[in-house]
Amino acid sequence: MAEQESVRGMAVLAAAKKRAASACGVRSGVRSGVRSGVRWSIAFERSIALVVFALLWELLPRLGIVSTAYLSPPSQVAVAIAHLFDSGEVWKHLAASALRSISGLLLAVAGGVVCGFALGWFRRAERIVDPLYQLLRQVSAFALFPVFMLFLGIGESSKIAIIVWAAFWPVLLNTISGVKQVERTYIDCARTMGASQGFIFAKVVLPAALPEILTGIRLAGAYSITALVAAEMIGARSGLGFYTLNSQETFQIPDMYAGIVLLALFGLLINKSLSLLERHLLRWRVGLAQNG
Repeated sequence: MAEQESVRGMAVLAAAKKRAASACGVRSGVRSGVRSGVRWSIAFERSIALVVFALLWELLPRLGIVSTAYLSPPSQVAVAIAHLFDSGEVWKHLAASALRSISGLLLAVAGGVVCGFALGWFRRAERIVDPLYQLLRQVSAFALFPVFMLFLGIGESSKIAIIVWAAFWPVLLNTISGVKQVERTYIDCARTMGASQGFIFAKVVLPAALPEILTGIRLAGAYSITALVAAEMIGARSGLGFYTLNSQETFQIPDMYAGIVLLALFGLLINKSLSLLERHLLRWRVGLAQNG
């Protein structure tokens, strides 16, 4: 009799565990479904403006509201892009544009961060130099392009120089701002505990200023694409900016818009890459927020 009661109790316990596991599975499935629904809802909301824009772009020339001599519908632009990829010509232009923009951006970041730390840390030097760089940063990179050509010629050096000039200023200004906003209390505490200047710079100033610096770098990435287009429209034989202008001059309007779309996608790729870099370098802030 006792054995039968024991068997019956084990059966009841197993049934209870099964019901609990089933309930957990249902709850897990509901949560997964809710998360999936939220993701689809967000994706739908983010695509509304793009879909409306593409529809308007397609309908305006198709309905004759805007002449196709001025505005090619996106279906024709897509064909032109596909032809560029099929012929392999796109890689030549992408490689040239990527080399110029990334080289200019890296040089601007290196110079802007070094100068920004120097001016942000040494306040007297910043006060002395401030009037000069406030004046220089008002000078458009496009206005200086003739100067760059006089000194550097019409080759790659002048094109990279105009990108460096355009991208340098947001990095410099944001680095100065980031260094100046570091809490002096942290620096004083580190000095009280006998920390060296190198330790203070690496472990206190740099992490505190890094968010501002990365914001400046992302701005510089956008400026580098703007300057790239202007640089490639003068004296270039390759690049997306050259392809766009050359297509306009030869009345290949779908190809012109194809170049514009590719430039936008290239700029979006650079911005996304810098955004991922920022997220990776600042992942410690997420941990602090969770602990707080």
